[in-house]
Amino acid sequence: MELAFGIDLGGTKIELLGLDSAGREVWRRRVPTPRADYRATIEAMAGLVEEAEAALGTRGSVGVGHPGTVSPANGLVKNANSTWLNGRPLHHDLAARLQREVVLANDANCLALSEAVDGAAAGAGIVFAVVLGTGVGGGIAIDGRVLGGANAIAGEWGHNPLPWPEPSELPGPPCWCGLGGCLETWLSGPALAADHRRITGEALEGPELVERALAGEAAAAASLERYTDRLARGLAAVINLLDPEVIVVGGGLSRVARLYEAVPRRWGRWVFSDRVATRLVPAAHGDSSGVRGAAWLGRGGRDRALSGIRGSAAAPADRAGP
Repeated sequence: MELAFGIDLGGTKIELLGLDSAGREVWRRRVPTPRADYRATIEAMAGLVEEAEAALGTRGSVGVGHPGTVSPANGLVKNANSTWLNGRPLHHDLAARLQREVVLANDANCLALSEAVDGAAAGAGIVFAVVLGTGVGGGIAIDGRVLGGANAIAGEWGHNPLPWPEPSELPGPPCWCGLGGCLETWLSGPALAADHRRITGEALEGPELVERALAGEAAAAASLERYTDRLARGLAAVINLLDPEVIVVGGGLSRVARLYEAVPRRWGRWVFSDRVATRLVPAAHGDSSGVRGAAWLGRGGRDRALSGIRGSAAAPADRAGP
């Protein structure tokens, strides 16, 4: 049995998924992320792989979806909101620990790959994947391959400004990246809650706010309406630039079913075309899509010319982290 292991390295949990050659799930396990402890994070990922291989009796390829990306300039993680990963040679250290090639990609790129291979965008030539959760991310798959880009930031949608802002939306909320008004500050789950609090003074978490909005509560419905309008503008800019056949949505807010009808109804106002054929769909594999994409990514390190960053145990020793 040829195994492909995918690791979803999140800020609160690390999940390992094992797929066989037909894409069937054969193993799944998750553990808490050792926050702010880089070495313990490496050990937690390696331990999950070793536990699975001992139980299944064979080795497998390893792909990792993680927050941030790997810099082509120095091989170190950058742009991760799990800040203890930044400036570290994650791909080299994990590859050395596991004694095999490891392939890494941004978690939104893993979502794009998963859905392009055997999900809601299967068969589409250009796929844009959106993560709407604790943060906001984006990833691109073209002809079933992840697009990394010259700076390894292709699809980094969350740290572009909100397009066509209203005067009341300027200058925009401050972002952890050091700028202000990024899409992440408007379209993440915490951003939806923060916008509602700014307007109404009421502190609600995103899920409760959405529930109240769908039940017809006026203030919550108005907040969700503002969110819908901003999402439509953000995705219209993506369509103008990339013109994807499918936009796939993952993350907690992907469960808000009304977005898939309401956003396409609005985005035509800003799309530079007489018609918009792009489809907006939820991820077919739901919360498992990112980790499935990581597994396909690891297998693609051998089978396919993916443009993710690859690390091997033979990487230069001077890149090893302290």
